[in-house]
Amino acid sequence: MKFSRIVKDSPSYGVASVLGKALALILCLSSPAMAGQVTILALGDSLTQGYGLPRQDGLVPQLQAWLEAEGEDVTLINGGVSGDTTAGGARRVEWSLTPDVDVMIVILGGNDLLRGIDPAITRRNLDEILQVAATKEVPVLLVGLRAHDNYGPAYKAEFDALYPDLAKAHAVQFFPYFFEGLGPGSPESFLPYFQRDAIHPNADGVRLIVRALGPAVQDLIQTIR
Repeated sequence: MKFSRIVKDSPSYGVASVLGKALALILCLSSPAMAGQVTILALGDSLTQGYGLPRQDGLVPQLQAWLEAEGEDVTLINGGVSGDTTAGGARRVEWSLTPDVDVMIVILGGNDLLRGIDPAITRRNLDEILQVAATKEVPVLLVGLRAHDNYGPAYKAEFDALYPDLAKAHAVQFFPYFFEGLGPGSPESFLPYFQRDAIHPNADGVRLIVRALGPAVQDLIQTIR
């Protein structure tokens, strides 16, 4: 009892007590922001929107479920618009990034590719999207796509390079290939994971895509933790 009283009455104890209370206050104020729910905008086209699938089988619901199973407290906003190009994404990114959005995933360029749009235009549009995100201080995960060989080697080289180039220029996180989760193989080997149009993944294909993409999204979340 005497020792306890001496400690409490000593000047050093008083300083330690004040510091301890200050630290506790800082932790209390900061913990909600560190551990609170993270809102993620998935800005994309039909691959993001979930074209041809029941709602629960689309990319956004499956990614939300995967992240929750990993212990993440997240809300995903489905910002996918079927048929949208990078130009459309650039037009709507400003108002899509509402104040509640913490981070953004960008999955655009597939329709540019299908229409044979000049890769320089695709690059410019994606650059604009990333600039808007930077202005709003929203961290981004840029998801890449790759051109088919039938576009010719010059087109393919220019298109494939624009994603890693932009990710590096804007210092954003980068996932090299949307279909990475389907693994290596010939196009024919991937057909069981696609719908009849051979463009959009089916529910099983989305599941594999999410399994590969999920850890990169977790890394994105950690940038604001």
